[in-house]
Amino acid sequence: MENAKPIRDLNDQFRQRLIGGRVMLTTGVDALPDIDKAAVLTKVRTFDRFDPDNDPHGEHDFVSIEHAGERYFAKIDYYAPDLQHGSADPADPAKTVRVLTVMRADEY
Repeated sequence: MENAKPIRDLNDQFRQRLIGGRVMLTTGVDALPDIDKAAVLTKVRTFDRFDPDNDPHGEHDFVSIEHAGERYFAKIDYYAPDLQHGSADPADPAKTVRVLTVMRADEY
């Protein structure tokens, strides 16, 4: 938990701007009409209702939102620069590639 604040700050920057990592959309999200896809991404980017129940580690790495009666999740994972292994230090941007996966809840 000692690294939670720098990780949280990096996650928030990435999630809000969608810059500084990779964004992956599952098949279900990618199949949405462009207007719905954009709305889901906007809700992910602007989510700010983190609390101990939905963010127990304080890293802001998971979002659950609703759009048009459907539940969607967005999860940030931390990879080494080679994308083959987990990051040795998610608080260090030089050692971490953030990957945000946006999915329908039924794809989880």
